[in-house]
Amino acid sequence: MSGEPELRGRAARLARLFPAGPRRAARTPFVLLVVLLLGGGLIGLLVLNSALSEGSFKMDDLQKDTKSLTDEEQALQRDIDSYSAPDALQRRARELGMVPGGDPAFLSPDGAVKGVPSPAGLSSARDAPVAVRPPEVIGAGAPAPPAPGDTPNAATPTTDGR
Repeated sequence: MSGEPELRGRAARLARLFPAGPRRAARTPFVLLVVLLLGGGLIGLLVLNSALSEGSFKMDDLQKDTKSLTDEEQALQRDIDSYSAPDALQRRARELGMVPGGDPAFLSPDGAVKGVPSPAGLSSARDAPVAVRPPEVIGAGAPAPPAPGDTPNAATPTTDGR
């Protein structure tokens, strides 16, 4: 005999449900699990790599857009700087018919006038009036009207029909 007691009845029926000898676990499920984990990891790395590549392409496009917009901003800032230069402002003001202001006068809180005012259009170096053109004729290229105090000649018509 084998040295193990014989089982009878209910114990024998339960003993038949369990394997009699030492049994090894099946390799197929374990190998299948390992293959699935490795395949899933490789697919995950592939998806991650493609997502990073797409992000890199988007970043390159955005950097190019940023560079072109920065260049455009700098060009516009140069235009603004050139238009706001004092000589450009003076030239544009003259084109619009503006004249330099005269000497200012100031009022003190007690009502006294400080300074001697002069009318606009008269420069302090010379007392001749400056010819002022209305804004409507600036763009038309018409000649400037005669300055105040000038006598109209026969070639220049006046508004009163003389």
